[in-house]
Amino acid sequence: MTRKGLLVIVLAGSVIGACNRNNDRGQTAADASGRPVGTAGQTNDNVTRGDRDFIHDVAIANMAEIDLGTLASQRAVNPQVKKFAQMMVDDHTPADERLNALARQNNIERPAQIDDTHRSKHDDLAKKQSGEFDRDYIAYMVDAHNDLVDKLESRIDKTNLADWKASVDERVSKKRTQEHVKAEAIAAEKSDNPVTARINEWAASVYPIAYAHLQTAKALDRDLKNQRTH
Repeated sequence: MTRKGLLVIVLAGSVIGACNRNNDRGQTAADASGRPVGTAGQTNDNVTRGDRDFIHDVAIANMAEIDLGTLASQRAVNPQVKKFAQMMVDDHTPADERLNALARQNNIERPAQIDDTHRSKHDDLAKKQSGEFDRDYIAYMVDAHNDLVDKLESRIDKTNLADWKASVDERVSKKRTQEHVKAEAIAAEKSDNPVTARINEWAASVYPIAYAHLQTAKALDRDLKNQRTH
């Protein structure tokens, strides 16, 4: 694996700690099916259709990352792919717990399990072996994280986003050893709607992690394709 790919993995680790300390953790409640339980009979007039759709889509994305990460941590043969897969489980689990708590606090129903599209992808990957599994899993992670980053970007302040990306990419590319690369906080898009504002803050806290995952997946994808051609 390239040094850049390794460094981006370090970047992911450097930002997850702060997010894990968010005080929303540990507030999640669920019924027997795993679905979060809200306050019975209550509705929240501040919840928009866009907020509901966002939580629905991102919840499925988180669960799919955890599901496929668990599968890949067991089936992958490349040690860096295994490391990446475990990082998906370790990073997306607390992010999903916090999203789950946010949904519960605002009486927003979220899916209890992955949808048919992601279940089909799981079944397809489970049939693959060795290098083919590694390549297909990582290629899918590139696509999945592109989609996730796009969704999260819809909730964050774009003012300095391009500069932030350029700064992170430049510092990662210049590092010659595995050192922690500090990732500055991302600002949430402001909203007068209190529910929307809280969802945006969650998205802003997760964005640096998702962006780091995307860069790592891209680096791994290049490495695996280069190995196949040699």
